[in-house]
Amino acid sequence: MFSDEITKYSWDDITARIAAKRPVDVENALSKQVCDIEDFMALISPAAAPYLEPMAALSRKYTQERFGKVISMYIPLYITNSCTNFCVYCGFNHNNPIARVILTPEEIENECKAIRRLAPFENILIVTGENPRDAGVDYLERALRVIRPYFNNLSIEVMPLKSEEYYRLTKSGLNGVVCFQETYHRERYKVYHPKGMKSIFEWRLNGYDRMGQAGVHKIGMGVLIGLEDWRTDVTFMALHLQYLRKHYWRTRYSVNFPRMRPSEGHFQPNVVMSDRELAQLTFAYRIFDHDVDISVSTREAANFRNHIATLGATSLSAGSKTDPGGYYTYPQALEQFAVSDERTPAEVAEAIRTMGYEVVWKDWDKIFD
Repeated sequence: MFSDEITKYSWDDITARIAAKRPVDVENALSKQVCDIEDFMALISPAAAPYLEPMAALSRKYTQERFGKVISMYIPLYITNSCTNFCVYCGFNHNNPIARVILTPEEIENECKAIRRLAPFENILIVTGENPRDAGVDYLERALRVIRPYFNNLSIEVMPLKSEEYYRLTKSGLNGVVCFQETYHRERYKVYHPKGMKSIFEWRLNGYDRMGQAGVHKIGMGVLIGLEDWRTDVTFMALHLQYLRKHYWRTRYSVNFPRMRPSEGHFQPNVVMSDRELAQLTFAYRIFDHDVDISVSTREAANFRNHIATLGATSLSAGSKTDPGGYYTYPQALEQFAVSDERTPAEVAEAIRTMGYEVVWKDWDKIFD
């Protein structure tokens, strides 16, 4: 399990090693076809800031070589905001006085129909709060069976599950799992997640191993930018990605770097990442791992997403509603976080085509199940 592997590394040591990188380390990294973790640390370090242009060019080159000039489109489908956790930064925090919703099968089907009217999406990310009693595996399995006739590629972003539970859901149409570790800082993790199942650092951390053991087709990873030093956090995520590729090499991987947005909890980020730094991080991940899918959600502004789509990103969401039932059933419900890019799917797709890229709505088919 990665909880054993991570003990080989020190947060403070990684932070110091990143800060110690110099321009010559960045230049050496840019000259390599295959980068190691030291090269990655150089590329995300402050020393790399003046090298943004050559990093962008190299990121574009590797992205086009591996993926071509295409952008895959997806849309999130929130089916419940019921949650037993107390994450201090989240609008779904159990203590927040909001109306809790668990969509019924009929309501889920209405949401699917509404999304189909929006655009020809086939990649759906099903999102829930973490409530194992009222919206656990049985509920997820029923939801997948309702949603599957409408879309070809189903992913979930839910509470970490047991390996056998992930396997069970793959038999009901599940293709991928997205899970955000939030932060790899073990001590600080407890501050942000004081109670509930999510407060158990190792359970969440080892969830990715359980996904791999279950044969999940695609695993999505991420840290929440705004909690701890982002450079150290994403380095631990890069180490984690290397570990997963070694142990579960049949699985595809994606990464996402969500910057904190306003929510009901009014939590203020401890760290603020600029657009240039987010671009630097995106380029660094592409140079480090040519094959990883890099996803950029509607948390980010339209102008930034337009540019990053040609420089390293491979997946964009569009038309997102971050509240359960937001597409049809409860259009005015509380969002988990505020979106920044409010363009319609058609507008996002047109912007992508204007830049000379092809829009891909579907990259998986039921025939391959």
